[in-house]
Formats: sequence, structure tokens, C-alpha cells
Amino acid sequence: MTQPVGELAPPVRLMLTPGPSSMDPRVYRAMATPLVGHMDPWFKGCMDETQLLLRQIFQTENRITMPLSASGSGGIEASLLNTLEEGDEAIICVNGWFSDRMWEIAGRTPAKVTRVEVPYGTTVDPEDVRRAAQGRKIKVVGLAQGETSSGVLTQLGGFRKVADEVGALLIVDTVASLAAVPLHVDRERVDICFSGSQKALSAPPGMSPITVSPAAEEALRKRKTKVASWYFDLTTAMNYWGKDRLYHHTPPISLIFGLREAMRITVAEGLPARWERHRVNQQALIAGLEALGLKLLVKNPAERLPTVTAVMIPDGIDDAKVRNQLLDEFNIEIAGGLGPLKAKIWRVGLMGYCSQKPFVMLFLGAIEKVFLDQGFRVPAGAGVAAAVHSYANVETAATVSR
Repeated sequence: MTQPVGELAPPVRLMLTPGPSSMDPRVYRAMATPLVGHMDPWFKGCMDETQLLLRQIFQTENRITMPLSASGSGGIEASLLNTLEEGDEAIICVNGWFSDRMWEIAGRTPAKVTRVEVPYGTTVDPEDVRRAAQGRKIKVVGLAQGETSSGVLTQLGGFRKVADEVGALLIVDTVASLAAVPLHVDRERVDICFSGSQKALSAPPGMSPITVSPAAEEALRKRKTKVASWYFDLTTAMNYWGKDRLYHHTPPISLIFGLREAMRITVAEGLPARWERHRVNQQALIAGLEALGLKLLVKNPAERLPTVTAVMIPDGIDDAKVRNQLLDEFNIEIAGGLGPLKAKIWRVGLMGYCSQKPFVMLFLGAIEKVFLDQGFRVPAGAGVAAAVHSYANVETAATVSR
């Protein structure tokens, strides 16, 4: 007997996760506009605008700049499969679940891959990469600017210097950091930079923005063998996103509409203002969490990723019960830990649209109530009060600076 299926009616959640993030209503409206063909002359103009906005957000003039029809993991795959072939050597910096994925994908190429690893919650030292190279010619140095699994932020300057010394292309994962953390692809000389649409850009999941420097583009042209993946071959994909607009595959039209609108909103806000908004809201969140007696995984404030705050789960507290109550009672979703951090941390995301003062205050009030229900005693109202004080200090400093 056929089981009837009702009209789709998902719940409305506040997505304080490491991705996806909740979206601005204007992005939803953009996605609800009429569908057009991927070779439609009007859509080709929309592609031009999408690439223009991407270049502004990556802060680059790179010719190869486009959104791949894939998640952020597709960006990792495209970056490594296009650059590595037999006889090449790569060094991958691993400090979390997703940089480990970069190492895993690199290991599936014919290249020789060296892993430079540090514990989750810390950053790799560029000096360790220099030692790992041992004076050899290295084709690729890869790392995550923002490690989504542990909330760690890595500064890129030292790695660019080492990459220059060993003759390597620098590949950087900015899935959790693009549009929330200072990044200037051209000035910092990142050779391949990829991201994800669903995080600080607050667009729908399913697109991986990527940009390729002239040096990396030249390396692609000099390959001795074909790229192992037809779909992720950047030179053929660029035939569609390039001036000729040659058919490659059917991209997700409505997702591109959403990405375009999300990037338009980002550029209208201004990157410096957006970076500061993420910094200020995380600062208030951390003040509130610490006032409730919670500890953070990342000890060094300079290494904390503004979009993802990794909070240590107190002894005696059930990870799943807390997250489930937040979801059931307050419609707030946060994430647990991955790999070795499973059941040890919560990951609270303040990404893009979700990095707002009202959401920080709502979360701190909600988590206090959940803690009390779970038998974990916290100072009444301390989290919200500390966040209010943090915001007040920022406003006072801004007034004084004027």
C-alpha cells in the first residue's frame, strides 16, 4: 500500500553550528526566483557577477576564480588532484579532522606525501614544515586557515615563506574562515584557496568557491599526465566559467543564485566590518561561556577561529542530552566533537548571518537553563551579564576612538 507523503515543512532552527549557518531572508528569496538554463544568455551575465563578487571576497585578480559544484571537500579534492602527480612531493599540515582529510586525499594521488601533525586545538609551526622538507623540492604545502573541527585559526605568513624556500605551491582551506577572518589571497600569495558556501558566507550548501594563482595555473598547464578526475579538472571546468562559457556540466542554478545574493550582502557590509563583527561576537560569547565556568579547547586567544568556538564539556554532563534539549526547547542547533574530540567538546558556530548579538544572548540564556535542568549548577545570569559587559566595552572603545 502506498504511503502518502505530505508537503515539505522543515522546522525553523537557529543554526549555531560549524556549518551550515542560517541564511539571510534575502538569500531565500533569491533561491525562489525562476529557474533558467545554464547556457541562457541572462545566466551567463549572472555568472560574471558571481565571479566578480568572489574575486572581491577572496581579494584576488586570479583568472581562475569560480564556485565548484561541490561541498568544501570537493574543493580539497580539486586542489590536490590538479596539482599532484607521480614524482611530486607534498607536505600537509594536520591539526584537526578536516586538515586530516586534506592529508587523506593527498595520499590518494601518486605523489609522496609527508604529514606534519600537532594535537587538535593547536597550530602547526612553520618551522616544522621547513624541517620536514629537509631541503627537498616540494610541490605543495597544504593547510587549513580555519580548522572547523577544533576552532583553530592559523596565520599564513610563515607558511608562505617556507613554501617559497622549498619551491612549493601554497594550498589553503578557508572553508570555515572566508568572509569572517582577514584574508587577502593576492597579497598573502596563496596559490590555491578554496572554501564552502554554507559557512561564513551564509549561502546554501553545495558550492565550493575556489581561486587559482597564475603560478598554480602555470603548474596545471605543465602537468605530464591528465588530472585523475574529469569532473574536478580545473582547466576544463574553467572552460565553462571562462570567457567562452563552453558546456562542462549542469551547475546548481538556484544554489548559484543564493551564493550570488549572499556574496552581494557580504560585499555591501564590507569585509573589514564583517571581520570585526565576527571578532566582537565571539569575544562576547567566550566571555559568557567563561562566566558560566566553562573552559575552551584553544588556549591561545590569538589562535581562536572567530567562526567556531570549541567548548570543553564539563565532567558529568551528557553531550547529547544538552544538544538535544537546546534543539527541542529552543530550536538552537550546536555541534559535538569529531574524531578524538567526540563527546569532549561542543562546537558553537557564529558564522555569517548567525554572528549576531541577539543570537549570542539567546544562546547564553538557553544554555544556562539547559545546564540547570541537567543538574550542572552555574551562577544565575552570569553568562548573559558577561556578554553584555563585553559588548559595552567594545562600544565604549569605539566611542573613545571617534
